[in-house]
Amino acid sequence: MKSWVKKLALTGILAALVVTSLSGCGNSGSKDAAQQKKELIVGTEPSFAPFEFPDGKDGEITGFDMDLIKAMAKKLGYEKVTIKGMGFDALFPAMNAGQIDVAMAGMSITEERKKQFLFTNPYYESGLMTIVRKDNNEIKSLDDLKGKRIGVQLGTTGAQEAEKIEGAKVTNFDTSDLACLELKNGNVDAVISDLPVLEYFLKKGGASYAKTVGTPKKGDFYGIAAPKGKKELVDGLNKALKELKDSGEYQKIHDKWFGSETK
Repeated sequence: MKSWVKKLALTGILAALVVTSLSGCGNSGSKDAAQQKKELIVGTEPSFAPFEFPDGKDGEITGFDMDLIKAMAKKLGYEKVTIKGMGFDALFPAMNAGQIDVAMAGMSITEERKKQFLFTNPYYESGLMTIVRKDNNEIKSLDDLKGKRIGVQLGTTGAQEAEKIEGAKVTNFDTSDLACLELKNGNVDAVISDLPVLEYFLKKGGASYAKTVGTPKKGDFYGIAAPKGKKELVDGLNKALKELKDSGEYQKIHDKWFGSETK
């Protein structure tokens, strides 16, 4: 009798341990999911003012894109946004390797990129601009760039546009800033880059030695890129972007960096 009671008691204890163990596993899974929700890891190329660039005080990456993604993440319930700076071309393998959740770097939405990654709805309309030295009176439009030396940022739509120009010698740089520096030094004849970036560059001192030529090409749209498996995240970001636009918060962020004209 006592032996039977002991066996029954032991069976009950083991059952309780199994239930507790299973319950613990379930809680661990929920905890992991909650942990993932707390932090959004964003990759960017931090030399693309005014979209993303180091703050002059402590080197923290700031800009329009950074303010916008933080506001979107807050809408989605994330407690922390971690920004990882890297080269533009490094953003794509970083997404594939799971090192970052999304890439936001003034990235144009193209059909080629959409084959490999998901994109949010456009959050900014951009375009391309060409600048030359102020003392250059030979180049007046894109047609005059045939056979010329053109500086571009590696992996960008500006680089793609330059490659279409007959006989042009195209030099790729890691950043748009480096391309503009080579223009100043006379090592390239022109720079083709994103319209708002070159506008900001001219406004912040570049106009002392550079000028625009030709008519800016508009129609590029920036989006936030994510791996193919993160559709739920992209849908959430789209919802957050719409809410920010509807509430007027997007406009406030825009005005902070570009003035009152909506893009």
